[in-house]
Amino acid sequence: MLGGAQGFVFYVFWAVAIVAFVVEIWAFVDAVRRPAGAYTAAGKLTKQLWMIILGVALLFGLAGAVALVSIIQMLPVIGFIAAAVYLADVRPAVRQYGRGGSSSSGPYGPW
Repeated sequence: MLGGAQGFVFYVFWAVAIVAFVVEIWAFVDAVRRPAGAYTAAGKLTKQLWMIILGVALLFGLAGAVALVSIIQMLPVIGFIAAAVYLADVRPAVRQYGRGGSSSSGPYGPW
């Protein structure tokens, strides 16, 4: 077992990995909910490509969260960066195109 400062640092890095994993889950779920046409209409990569990127990022984040890979190593960091790029750049661009086949929408938007 790690004691003292080493134990504290381990738990801090583990907490950061958990937070990064939650961000990656958020990005993946948001990408699933957006319609495929919104990505091309916004001038971004296709939905299929973003699903692959965010799926791999999710796997990297899971490996970091369960401490299979150290947070200092590059894979969890790369996964978080991919999710952050999606949330900061792609999500705002595709959000204006809605969520796709919503039955509660009228001809001029949601009721």
